[in-house]
Amino acid sequence: MLIREIDHVQIAAPKGCEDAARYFFGELLELQEIEKPEELRARGGCWFRVGARQLHIGVEEQFRPAEKAHPAFRVMDVDAIFHKLQGAGIICEWDDTVPGVRRFFANDPWGNRLEFTEPTSAGSLTSYA
Repeated sequence: MLIREIDHVQIAAPKGCEDAARYFFGELLELQEIEKPEELRARGGCWFRVGARQLHIGVEEQFRPAEKAHPAFRVMDVDAIFHKLQGAGIICEWDDTVPGVRRFFANDPWGNRLEFTEPTSAGSLTSYA
């Protein structure tokens, strides 16, 4: 197999997104911001660490939110994140269609879909579609 793993995921956002990204991903979701290389800073956006991977928020001139395509974040306490986001005014919707996984969907500040998952059984630790 030539591909070993995912290095990072990029989410598109409109110009001027950095403050909202730092609040949502940095403060609410408690992700650590990592410094972008000097050569890329002028493009805007910001990067965050997610476990051993990275989440890049990139500026797209003709931005349109991704309403179907989305990253899924595996979390330790899905209820805590659900309530924290809801408390911040973020609309969150539970979904029970995947057996052995508790999950919900929410949107980032620009309308991109995000999924938050927590396995509820050993068999659900593998990937699902």
